[in-house]
Amino acid sequence: MGSDARSVREDTTRSAIHWTERYARRIRFTDIVVVVIVVFATQLLWLGTTTQLAGVGVEYWGVSIALAALWLIVLEMYGSRSSRVIGAGSDEYRVIFDASLRLFGITAIVSLLFQIDFSRGYLLIAFPVGTVLLLVTRWLWRQWLRRQRRNELFVSRAILIGSQRASNSVVEDLNRLSGTDLMLVGICITGDDDEVSEYNDVEHGGALPVMRTARDYVELMEQVNADTLVIASNEHLSPADINDISWQLTPGRHHLIMAPSLTNIAGPRLSVRPVAGLPLIHVETPKMEVRETILKRLFDVCGSLLILLILSPLFLLLSILVKLSSPGPVFYTQERIGRLGAPFQIRKFRTMRQDSDGMLAELLKAQGTDQSPLFKIRSDPRVTRVGAFLRKYSLDELPQLVNVLFGEMSLVGPRPQREGEVALYDEAAKRRLVVKPGMSGLWQVSGRSNLEWEDAIRLDLYYVENWSLTSDLAILFKTFREVISPTGAY
Repeated sequence: MGSDARSVREDTTRSAIHWTERYARRIRFTDIVVVVIVVFATQLLWLGTTTQLAGVGVEYWGVSIALAALWLIVLEMYGSRSSRVIGAGSDEYRVIFDASLRLFGITAIVSLLFQIDFSRGYLLIAFPVGTVLLLVTRWLWRQWLRRQRRNELFVSRAILIGSQRASNSVVEDLNRLSGTDLMLVGICITGDDDEVSEYNDVEHGGALPVMRTARDYVELMEQVNADTLVIASNEHLSPADINDISWQLTPGRHHLIMAPSLTNIAGPRLSVRPVAGLPLIHVETPKMEVRETILKRLFDVCGSLLILLILSPLFLLLSILVKLSSPGPVFYTQERIGRLGAPFQIRKFRTMRQDSDGMLAELLKAQGTDQSPLFKIRSDPRVTRVGAFLRKYSLDELPQLVNVLFGEMSLVGPRPQREGEVALYDEAAKRRLVVKPGMSGLWQVSGRSNLEWEDAIRLDLYYVENWSLTSDLAILFKTFREVISPTGAY
């Protein structure tokens, strides 16, 4: 029995340690399947079976083999299956898109320089279709991974080391976000005995065992089948102590993570640069370059125009329903605060009875939220039956595409709020006004009105400080999913 238990423990530890490798093998297989099918299917459908590359005398079969192989090599070189990016964040999607775009850009440049007459349709079909399918399969794998983690599979079992205060902060942040690759299985509090004994009363860490050690962390990890140590702070750990901890760990089997006090900073803004032997973390100041500003504006204009054209029949139908639901205009306009505090008129389909704004203050007071910078009424009596349906599926927001087209809003960004709400902002919340407000944003796809104000502002500020076109695309995709299956809308 003792031998069997030890074997099970070793298998469990090995499984936890190498989950990234096993997961990477799975997505590598689907990447190969997608690239091979797309490249050769494009050749067969566009060129047939006997076409040669003009001026070179090479069959397109050879070209397709080379292109598929290069595509897979570039994906590997760019780290699309690296443990740093798989399973979390939008970096995985960005790396796939960047690698694919650069490959086809280089292919086009080479064909131009050496006057190789590639079929334009062959490249223009294979690139977008292949890239989209790669992104879709990665997304499907992410959904599968999320389900596995609910059963505590494909996670790193971690012990948290740090002071009581720092440990509280880390545990709270990890509890806030489900589906992470870190599963805490114990906490080792540094400091005196009084501090340790008090930790069990902390709300966020009470369910985790508080562990004690004489600095033999490997033995401690073996007790709970952990493979990762997370150091939350070094208040009671000297640099020499941390070095000792790292030397105790087995390379390839154990992992060490340092959790800095910085939060809500995306990976691209962080870099580690050794200076005089010190691994210093450099944090880039959040800013949007001119090129990025132009790119976001082009994305907004093209996206809003396309959606307006596609949904024009729906606009007509909703206008008729709103007009028939109750007396009053079809559209509702209201002053909101935009970028840098500039006011503008937001457009929506009317969802309430006429002259409902005068009842807002009384309803907020009755609900007890008149001092919160989030003017939302639960079970709002002013909303019509048609308006409730429009709100549930966010259809009332569609006229804001016109605001986007005119440059007053963006497709993605913090939601615009009223002057009275903005007046309640603290200094941190005022950073929401650095960028244009959006039709959708991080808090809309993370719970919408079910979120407390503190969580909503945290998500908005994260977006403001870590904007990227990839994150915008990811948020728009999640917005579509949220509209189909709405939660927290009222």
